[in-house]
Amino acid sequence: MGALHEGHLSLIRQARKHCSTVVVSIFVNPLQFGPAEDLNRYPKPVKNDRQLCREAGVDLIFWPSREELYPHDFQTSVKVSPMSLRWEGEARPTHFEGVATVVTKLLILVRPSHAYFGQKDYQQLLVIKQLVQDLNIDTKIVPCPTIREADGLALSSRNRYLSPNQRRQAVRVSAALRQGVQLIKRGVCHVPTIQAKMKNVLGDVDGLDIEYLAVCDALSLEPLSRAKGNMVILGAVRMGHVRLIDNMLVNVPKE
Repeated sequence: MGALHEGHLSLIRQARKHCSTVVVSIFVNPLQFGPAEDLNRYPKPVKNDRQLCREAGVDLIFWPSREELYPHDFQTSVKVSPMSLRWEGEARPTHFEGVATVVTKLLILVRPSHAYFGQKDYQQLLVIKQLVQDLNIDTKIVPCPTIREADGLALSSRNRYLSPNQRRQAVRVSAALRQGVQLIKRGVCHVPTIQAKMKNVLGDVDGLDIEYLAVCDALSLEPLSRAKGNMVILGAVRMGHVRLIDNMLVNVPKE
């Protein structure tokens, strides 16, 4: 959605490494914003985004207008369920339908051989992989690692909304998830215990509200009561008007 940062540039570098032609899509998609969300104030630094793409060796920017993608008689949407109903889907009920619809249009219009998505939006990544599989779209979805600040905060275009004090506190999100990973690696299996320890890391900070901290199966996103197999720890918090999400993968090898 534009407002490009090092996380986006890491996707471009991966594409540049493996593909002969690199296309970057930039579109602030209105369908994935709820009525009370930040569509109107979402950052749109057009000149900077163009410059970053040029410097990164992008061949083409696909930058459609709203009217081009959603003409007045547009009536179709794409829904991926049940995968999109939990976590982000529960917190933002219209979000994934908007994401799935615009990504389907993007892949049909551009017809890429590969499409690169960051693991920072982990549930989104799984939803897109599912729709590509279900709709027989001939594009390989390539997951790319989350890019973080030096203190661990996952990069996001919305980080610029954080006040200096909120930015100092925001690092607790990744620290809480790391605590969950460490507990699991040390053999703690009881998920409520893991969640309680993660909440302790987040602490009692004014203006920080936990939406969810969940230990889930890494493929189905079903919540687990005991840590086992391939897992993802998902977290979402609100800091004032800013919503932050993050995740970390962890595995318990079978005995």
